[in-house]
Amino acid sequence: MKDRIDELLDLIEVEPEQLRAAEMLNAQAVLGTLVGKTIAAAGVEETRVAVTASDGCRYFFYGFLGIERPN
Repeated sequence: MKDRIDELLDLIEVEPEQLRAAEMLNAQAVLGTLVGKTIAAAGVEETRVAVTASDGCRYFFYGFLGIERPN
């Protein structure tokens, strides 16, 4: 499966900055759904960060996670 995905990605030209921007929007949308919930667990898995809320919902973050601090 991974080889097939790699083949498909080779066919698509993606700018790294566009990928980062898309991942940031996705992360912001997911984080918005966590407002008011309690985090019961969080961990780093092989390819993602997994966060479990106290209601049992699991959230996954892939890709370019980071922080931006003001000057």
